[in-house]
Amino acid sequence: MPLHLYNTLTRNKEKFEPIHPPFVGMYVCGPTVYNDVHLGNCRTFISFDILYRYLKFLGYQVRYVRNITDAGHLEGDADTGEDKISKRAKLEKLEPMQIVQKYTVGFHQIMDLFNVLPPDIEPTATGHILEQQEMAKKILENGFAYEVNGTIYFDVEKFSKLYNYTALTGRKLEELYENTRELDGQDEKKGRLDFALWIKAKPEHLMQWNSPWGKGFPGWHIECSAMSTKYLGEEFDIHGGGMDLAPTHHTNEIAQNIAYCGKSPARIWMHTNMLTVNGQKMSKSLGNSILPKELFTGNHPLLSKGYSPNVVRFFMLQSHYRSTLDISEPALQAAEKALQRLLEAYEKINTITPSATEQTEVIEKIRLGCEQAMNDDLNTAVMLSHLFELSKMLNAASDGKVSLGKNSLQLAKKIFDDYLIQICGIRTNEQQSSKTNETISKLMEIILEIRREAKEQKNYALSDRLRNKLSAAGIQIKDHKDGTSWNIL
Repeated sequence: MPLHLYNTLTRNKEKFEPIHPPFVGMYVCGPTVYNDVHLGNCRTFISFDILYRYLKFLGYQVRYVRNITDAGHLEGDADTGEDKISKRAKLEKLEPMQIVQKYTVGFHQIMDLFNVLPPDIEPTATGHILEQQEMAKKILENGFAYEVNGTIYFDVEKFSKLYNYTALTGRKLEELYENTRELDGQDEKKGRLDFALWIKAKPEHLMQWNSPWGKGFPGWHIECSAMSTKYLGEEFDIHGGGMDLAPTHHTNEIAQNIAYCGKSPARIWMHTNMLTVNGQKMSKSLGNSILPKELFTGNHPLLSKGYSPNVVRFFMLQSHYRSTLDISEPALQAAEKALQRLLEAYEKINTITPSATEQTEVIEKIRLGCEQAMNDDLNTAVMLSHLFELSKMLNAASDGKVSLGKNSLQLAKKIFDDYLIQICGIRTNEQQSSKTNETISKLMEIILEIRREAKEQKNYALSDRLRNKLSAAGIQIKDHKDGTSWNIL
């Protein structure tokens, strides 16, 4: 079976047929960098990392674009509230671009820990202001937008007379009107569902740019439309994001693109489902919101220990990306044990003495099962079940209960290399150790830099304290004429 993907737009699994094979264009909505990235976002980026890896595994040449929203995302989807980044900048008493840099770096660090491959292009909203203005101009010219006091609004009612505004969600337009507040007379919008393409900035607004309509900033939705069009064209293969983006953000993206050039941007729209914690929706008010770093360190009331990024990634892949994923400590513990069983079985391949008896037909069926599962809308849960079946066979061979020939062992290794390591992005125990050593080295560089600065400032008490603390932790440091070295005792 060839690759089939579930298309939110048609509500069906469809055979994947790129517009310009072997090239594939994929756009995924990236983070708004005003806070630490949360686990729900991580699940989305890990899910599309699997798709990216699998498309490349199948031989496609993928251009993966994932943006950074560094302006224009207001607190309310209906163009209300403050800009999230400006608000955080005021709270932390920093410049907005300091906030952007701080949380972009943090986002990249978390993605690296999760072994998420970087996209081919990572454009920023602030780097594409002109493109957004040009798109807004064209939509105005085409008659699907209007200007009020320097703000450009998209005319949903006018658009809906010619096109299906709710095609992505399948909801009735009347229902949307019923669930949207009435205009109070002071609102500039003509219709309740209208949304801003460009917003006039108040004098105190921290992030604003010159435009044909005066100083202002872009609406959140037009940012993705402008960036996806620039790098992938007016029509491309796949657009992805979390399911929470479908009703508003992605619906408005489609409307903008059609109003701009007459084309819906993507052939296939894919959405990941939400996370829950112990059966409840994750929220700060319930006290069950867990950040990735808290999950790694175990520094959270709901956790008794930390879980490695490798384990958390594997845990997420045990559920289909379109299903709700519930996080609980028992589930994480089970995932930790299950992953270790797979990795131990993988490591045993090189220790098994080949026999004269081959089992290639049986193992080939397992490989075919993995392939069919991935081709069935990236069903990583079913694919992993086939890897567990293979691990049982390898354990039996290691115990002398099953005979496996050289060809069988080579095929088994290739299945693990292809599906667990390359496609799932799981690090082996050896890679994990290497990553840990790399992290320790970076930490030691930071500590020794602090100690060097302390000595330069004649703060010998701090310098000695750092040396003694490291020694107590089993790390010996030695001062030399040309610097300081360290080694683990």
